[in-house]
Amino acid sequence: MKALLFAAGMGTRLKPFTDHHPKALAQVNGVALLERNIKYLQSYGINDFVINIHHFGGQILAFLAEHDYFGANIEISNESEELLETGGGLVFAKRFLENEKTFIIMNVDILTDLNITNFVKIHELKGGLVTLAVSDRDSSRKLMFNDKMYLKGWRNLTTNKKTVVGGIFKLRELAFSGVHCVNADLFNKITRTGKFSIMDEYLDLMKEDLIIGYQHTSNLIDVGRPESILEAEKLFK
Repeated sequence: MKALLFAAGMGTRLKPFTDHHPKALAQVNGVALLERNIKYLQSYGINDFVINIHHFGGQILAFLAEHDYFGANIEISNESEELLETGGGLVFAKRFLENEKTFIIMNVDILTDLNITNFVKIHELKGGLVTLAVSDRDSSRKLMFNDKMYLKGWRNLTTNKKTVVGGIFKLRELAFSGVHCVNADLFNKITRTGKFSIMDEYLDLMKEDLIIGYQHTSNLIDVGRPESILEAEKLFK
C-alpha cells in the first residue's frame, strides 16, 4: 500500500518558521514532522510514499536525500508551478496512485498514534469509496454522520453554515483527523479540476457513494500553530 503525504501547503499558521521553511520540516522534540510521519507509517508496513511539494519544496528534497529517503520508496509530486490544495493535489498525483487498489492520504502536519492496520481493515470491511478518520474533539468544522457512520453532512460551527443530504434525522458531529483511506476508483468520480479541496468533492460524492467515518480515540495533534508544537511535544517523544 502507498501513502500520499500532503506536504505542499504554505503553513501560514506556523509563521514565522514557514517564512523560511516548509511546514513539513517543523520539528517536534527535534524530529521533523515529515520524518515522524514516514516512520509512523513504516511502523505499519507502509514503505511506498508519494509526497507533494510546493512551499520551499527544495528543502524537502534536500532533507530526504540527506537522510537516504529513510529507506523508503519515495515519489515526488511537484506542484512548484501552482499550489493545488488537497483535491487538486490528489488529482495531480494520480499517475503515482491510480494503479493502487487502495491508498492512505495523510496531512504531514498531523501527528497521531491511530492504528493504521485497524483503520484499513475497517475500510475494506465496510466497502466504502473513502474512509475518514474522525474523533470527538474540539473543531470549528465538523463532519456529520448517520448511525451507520456514513457521511451525510458538514457544519461550520462558527458561521453555522452546513450541508446535509438524506432528509432530517439525528446526525453525529465529529472532527476530521486528516487521515483518509481511499479506493483508487475515486479518480473516476472526481469532477473538479484545478485548485480545490478534496472535502468539497467528498461532500458531493456522499449523495451517491459511501464515504465512511472511522471514529477513534487515539492521540492526535494538528501541528498547525506554534503553540500546538508545545502540546505535541508532551505526547510525541
